[in-house]
Amino acid sequence: MTSPVRPPVPPFTRETALVKVQAAEDAWNTRDPQKVALAYTPDSVWRNRDTFVTGRAAIVALLTAKWERELDYALRKELWAFDGDRIAVRFQYECRDRDGQWWRSHGNELWEFTADGLMSRREASIDDVRIAESDRRVHGPRPESERGVTFPLR
Repeated sequence: MTSPVRPPVPPFTRETALVKVQAAEDAWNTRDPQKVALAYTPDSVWRNRDTFVTGRAAIVALLTAKWERELDYALRKELWAFDGDRIAVRFQYECRDRDGQWWRSHGNELWEFTADGLMSRREASIDDVRIAESDRRVHGPRPESERGVTFPLR
């Protein structure tokens, strides 16, 4: 059984890498673990902070737990670099916890893809900063008018 092709596929150009990054941002903003997991190979390997998982079922479990904790999650990703079958991104997301505390999480991801465009490896380093609700700047999925716009470091 072969995996479905998930364009764009490597080797990436600047244009196709930008499409891949925006597609990832859009998928993650659905907060649907099943949908997000389809972008990864069945045996995809992840490092997410201090957690290591392998395979779609583990990815779904990790994301399900994540979005049960991280309420009102909204994400922005930005292309940092690309080469062949790899893409690096920086990202920020905001969410609140069950106590109502808002957080902005800053991070970097390294992605590696198979020839069919599925991600086989994801390594994410993430730092969290408490913010006041009034300091929020990420409110839901990115509107069309903000696609491709660089977001501030802090």
